[in-house]
Amino acid sequence: MFEYTIFLCVILFFFIFQLFSTHEKMSRKTAVLQQCCPRANFISVEHLRFLQALITWKSVISLLRPLLLDVVPTIQQTAALALGRLAYFNDDLAEAVVKEDILPQLVCSLSEQNRFYKKAAAFVLRAVGKHSPQLAQAIVECGALEALVICLEDFDPGVKEGAAWALGYIARHNSELSQAVVDAGAVPLLVLCIQEPEIALKRIAASTLSDISKHSPELAQTVVDAGAIAYLAQMILNPDAKLKCQVLSALSQIAKHSVDLAELVVEAEIFPVVLTCMKDSDEYVKKNGATLIREIAKHSPELSQFIVNAGGVAAVIDCIGSCKGTVRLPGIMMLGYVAAHSENLSMAVIVSKGIPPLCTCLLEEHEDHIKAAAAWALGQIGRHTPEHARAVAETNVLGTLLSMYMDIRSSEDLQLKAKRALKNILQKCTYLPALEPLLHDAPPNIMKHIVGQFSKVLPHDSKARRLFVTSGGLKKVQEIKAEPGSLLQEYINTINNCYPEEVVRYYSPGYSEMLLERVENYQPVL
Repeated sequence: MFEYTIFLCVILFFFIFQLFSTHEKMSRKTAVLQQCCPRANFISVEHLRFLQALITWKSVISLLRPLLLDVVPTIQQTAALALGRLAYFNDDLAEAVVKEDILPQLVCSLSEQNRFYKKAAAFVLRAVGKHSPQLAQAIVECGALEALVICLEDFDPGVKEGAAWALGYIARHNSELSQAVVDAGAVPLLVLCIQEPEIALKRIAASTLSDISKHSPELAQTVVDAGAIAYLAQMILNPDAKLKCQVLSALSQIAKHSVDLAELVVEAEIFPVVLTCMKDSDEYVKKNGATLIREIAKHSPELSQFIVNAGGVAAVIDCIGSCKGTVRLPGIMMLGYVAAHSENLSMAVIVSKGIPPLCTCLLEEHEDHIKAAAAWALGQIGRHTPEHARAVAETNVLGTLLSMYMDIRSSEDLQLKAKRALKNILQKCTYLPALEPLLHDAPPNIMKHIVGQFSKVLPHDSKARRLFVTSGGLKKVQEIKAEPGSLLQEYINTINNCYPEEVVRYYSPGYSEMLLERVENYQPVL
């Protein structure tokens, strides 16, 4: 089947060469172009690589170029569509379109041609601009932005959609290109587009506003100044899942930059409406909704407290428990941000039963970056007071964090996050039953924190001292080899000072052999 498809594609482009070189009748040209468009749409990357060895793509594009000026509108439109579909597949073909000086020709025709040609021309610009900042810059330099902005005012919704889509593909690359789109006057017209009744146009316009906003606070402020937040907030409850995804993304990109921008998003009364997205059947809606809450919560304790009061923590916890994979990630991070701000906010996460879902993520997820986020969040929850640390330690997650830190298969980021989380929790944890199992496996850099906590608790708790002996903890401490004068050795000495000298000697390594030797050397008194 694969060879047959390749054969058909080769034959197709052979006919393109033959028919275009002899300038046959209009009907033949139109027919071939119409065949070129749909077939090009289904050529895989592997097919293209094979065909590039057989056909000079640059020649094909050169042959398509004069057809953009054909006297028959159908041929012009179909040629533009064919160019767009070829350029869409990879950057080499897109570069060929640029090198053939096709872009200026398309731009000049944008203001003169009918709506069908405008949509096809916008598609070519989008197909070229999506690949790299360099190709997007080539589109800017040929004056396409002004022409695309004019298309945003077109009567036809399809033309507006094509223009907005092309502008979004240009703006998404970097702040300079995004600023060029803003300078061309696109933002106010994009805000008008999200108010149009057509759902597809709303989606693309919201997506483009998101692409513009994501690069810097200044660009996000430009979108805000155009009045976008109020209109975006109104569409959170729209039944169309794809539109909700783009709306939530745009609001997230605005809110992420600063406290002031986040407060403006909150003032648009997105709470508690946005919390309904946590129960949406579409996973991307859930993810983008959690991302929006995360971007707001990270800025300040006041915003986090507002989210807690609105029921946001409980909603995110339920969302984490009901989904898998990367959909969980923004919710996990949101809990970490909330807990990091203060003791009270961390306790709100604990009371809302946020720790068990985070522990589940550590055990269930296969991606290390998700595990790393869960480890980080647990560290933020447990770092405040002994009460917070105990709430985390009682779930027996400390052993899991330790194993992830010591596992050579764990990513560097996961190891780092697990190590920091352990240190944050251990430095506050006085719940000894959770610490004692770690004595048997922890490396020296973690061991000092564990032993340090025992050295703080044992001098003041007689029951803990007895339990520490009967459980084998004191024996394990005597087996630790610490550098003389080190902090770890000081902790060990503090623990040993909590017991009679003969008890410490009894549990010291080699003491039983010493006793046996004394037995062997003992002379009975008869």
